[in-house]
Amino acid sequence: MARARAESQPVSSGNLLTVLVSLCVVFLLFTAFLGAVKSGAMYTEQNLLYAALILYGAATAFYLGFGVTGIPRYVHAASFATAFGFLFNTLAVGHRWYVAGNPPFSSIYEMLLSFVWTLVALTIFVERRYHVKVIGTVTMPLATLSVMLIQLLPSTVRPLMPALQSTWLHIHVSLAMLAYAACAVSFALAMMFLIQDRLRTETFLAATSAFLVSIYIGVASRFDPSGGLRLIAWDAQGKQEIFFSEKARLMVVIPELGWMFFLVLAAVLAPLVLYFWATANKVESAMTWANRAFFVGALLQVVGLSAFILRAREGTYASPQVEGTFATSLAASPFILAGLVGGLFASALYLLLLWRRSDLERMLPPSDTLDVLTYKTIGIGFPLLTLMIAAGAYWANRTWGSYWSWDPKETWALITWLVYAGYLHMRITRGWRGRRAAFFAIIGFAVVLFTFFGVTYLLPGLHAYA
Repeated sequence: MARARAESQPVSSGNLLTVLVSLCVVFLLFTAFLGAVKSGAMYTEQNLLYAALILYGAATAFYLGFGVTGIPRYVHAASFATAFGFLFNTLAVGHRWYVAGNPPFSSIYEMLLSFVWTLVALTIFVERRYHVKVIGTVTMPLATLSVMLIQLLPSTVRPLMPALQSTWLHIHVSLAMLAYAACAVSFALAMMFLIQDRLRTETFLAATSAFLVSIYIGVASRFDPSGGLRLIAWDAQGKQEIFFSEKARLMVVIPELGWMFFLVLAAVLAPLVLYFWATANKVESAMTWANRAFFVGALLQVVGLSAFILRAREGTYASPQVEGTFATSLAASPFILAGLVGGLFASALYLLLLWRRSDLERMLPPSDTLDVLTYKTIGIGFPLLTLMIAAGAYWANRTWGSYWSWDPKETWALITWLVYAGYLHMRITRGWRGRRAAFFAIIGFAVVLFTFFGVTYLLPGLHAYA
């Protein structure tokens, strides 16, 4: 009788969370439907993306629910939400294509839209074809984060600039999005391999903490000596940034927010410090405190994210450059928001691993299978990268009269290609398998992210429009 009660409890809990998430999804979709009916604009790109965001977020919630409870039905519910969200994602891509009159490849907004679609399509394929049921624990938070970012980026359909009025645009960017999505899936598979290969949980703690520290150091770079956080001023009517001069953006300072993020930075740094101290002094008990500190840091991240959203969305703030007050917006700082949400997702994934590692290992294929799948995925992505660079070089010669200009985007695309070429070379000629190959795949995807996002915003060049 006691055993029966013990077995019935997870089922009840599973039903409760499934009902709660489903009700949230229905409520949000119904609210959006009423708003669309009231405005008279039903079939719009923003509505479709909003529906996709809700369903991708539900999939992420189910995966995290599985991490907390270990109930397998959440994985099935996550798969259903992913597939349903993919339908809306597909409709959004089709709508954009129809309105713009060309495939959605001409801006960072459209490229990210295409990337998400390809990423989720590959996720569904790998999940169904190779039975990697929990691959979405990595890819769906990335998809959710990307759709959130899409909602904040400028989405106005503009005529293609002369350099983009070419069939080679479609070829070049299609290859890029397919290659980048394949790299993202290989990253997810490599992470799964490391879990199945029994990489120590403490190592995941150190890597996740280092990732969080890098995010909050980036946010802290906006710290103002007054203790506030400097953000870009935003023109709500024109839906664009305000410039102080021709190339200098006008900044505003949100009071006290800088100190808060320094506190969060200290909180996410603490587990990393405890990890190194425990490793150097061989004190295993210190890892317990490192995990507790990590959990506290995750809670403070929630507080910091909430404060950022509330303060950046409402109110006007003083500028250190000119007199007067100016508004800001989440749309003015999309990558800060993406970093904060991404850090929170990474923290949740580590906690999932910490609390439910045995359940994850039970649901994953053997490590050898994951290793081969990572290799196969990169084997698909690398030729696509090669063709992307070749098509881009040919297109550049036709447009600018030169095959290669050492533009930052070109340079980092070459670096990405070299990283994955190194992976394949070491695997084929030196027989690299296992962890070394998995680490290579993870580093490769980090380079892909910088090539896709970092170069676009930090190293402008001939590809500034992308």
